[in-house]
Amino acid sequence: MRSEKVTFENKNNEKIAAIIDWPVHQHPKATALFAHCFTCSKNLTAVKNISKGLTSAGFAVLRFDFTGLGESEGEFESTNFETNIDDLEVAAHFLATEIEAPKLLIGHSLGGTAMLHASKKIVSAKGVVTIGSPYQPNHATHLFEDSIAEIKNKGRAKVSIGGRPFTVNNDLLKSLNENDSEHIISGLGKALLILHSPQDKIVEIDNAEKIYIAAKHPKSFISLDGADHLLSDKNDSTYIGEIIGNWVNRYLVFNEEKIFDTNHQAAAQTNAESLTTEVIADGHPLIVDEPKSLGGNDIGPNPYGLLSAALASCTSLTLQLYARRKKWELNVATVHVNHSKISSSDSNSKIDHFERNIELIGNLDDDQKNRLLEIANKCPVHKTLHSFSKVDSNLIE
Repeated sequence: MRSEKVTFENKNNEKIAAIIDWPVHQHPKATALFAHCFTCSKNLTAVKNISKGLTSAGFAVLRFDFTGLGESEGEFESTNFETNIDDLEVAAHFLATEIEAPKLLIGHSLGGTAMLHASKKIVSAKGVVTIGSPYQPNHATHLFEDSIAEIKNKGRAKVSIGGRPFTVNNDLLKSLNENDSEHIISGLGKALLILHSPQDKIVEIDNAEKIYIAAKHPKSFISLDGADHLLSDKNDSTYIGEIIGNWVNRYLVFNEEKIFDTNHQAAAQTNAESLTTEVIADGHPLIVDEPKSLGGNDIGPNPYGLLSAALASCTSLTLQLYARRKKWELNVATVHVNHSKISSSDSNSKIDHFERNIELIGNLDDDQKNRLLEIANKCPVHKTLHSFSKVDSNLIE
């Protein structure tokens, strides 16, 4: 995904640092707003992985640092649950101005609880996703429960959250205690997806149960079995991004003409962080990667795997279309392709070798099978591989 650093101002005219993650084709089908966990930042690896899953599904995602956190201006000590909600509203307005008002709202931990509250004012949103989120905002107070008495008596206290020092004042404590989620969730009026790990030791699984019971349909729950609260295992956050990207399609209506750049059949994008490559082919998202032995993450086929798949799929399609035209009883055409490099008979160089094995299931005689084997060599991709091809490369400014 291509990531663009941006800033916007909160209600106190302080700069909020944000990143917009773009889909590879640069024509998002919708925008999503992401809220990170309590005292975290937009750069948390799990947040980036989830965002990448959404950009692969065609979304542009805005992730930002709440006031006083990460690269954003302001003091954390002066913030509270209401200012977090204010930041979300301002972020949604920024998205509406720069690209399109967000249709999807996502929050991790307390960010998810804040997103539930903010969703009442973000009317463009059609779906809300919570990830390991507490049912009530005051659940977060257990992170500094040993200092609550001091906060009440002195107005503030220095606490350690996640191994980092923060100053928490009485205003934040009151804000977390006085905001109630039950009526917010019951009157949500949007599709809700709840993702939570039964093994979450920071926000217990019963929080997800309470959110689910309070919410009205449409609502869904997916267990993140084995995941920890911060989603430190990359597989968990990658899975979440894929799940959200698929789930939300049921609740959003997209303008397909707006989504895809019809001037290009395919587009691919690889960033500096990994070899995992996002691909759009004829408007359909794919992931291409390299095996771990070559420095990749092995979460998709490599380019030659795709090329082999192109030959296999083109062959099976061609066979089925020919059999239909001839009214032959070909029930299933399965094509297996393996690619390798072999020595050329007339030089010291290597040539590409595609081994294609074809399985034909149906009521076919030997003549029909032999004719279909001949037709396999006439599939368009086969012809392309055997013909001279021209590739023009141009730089886009």
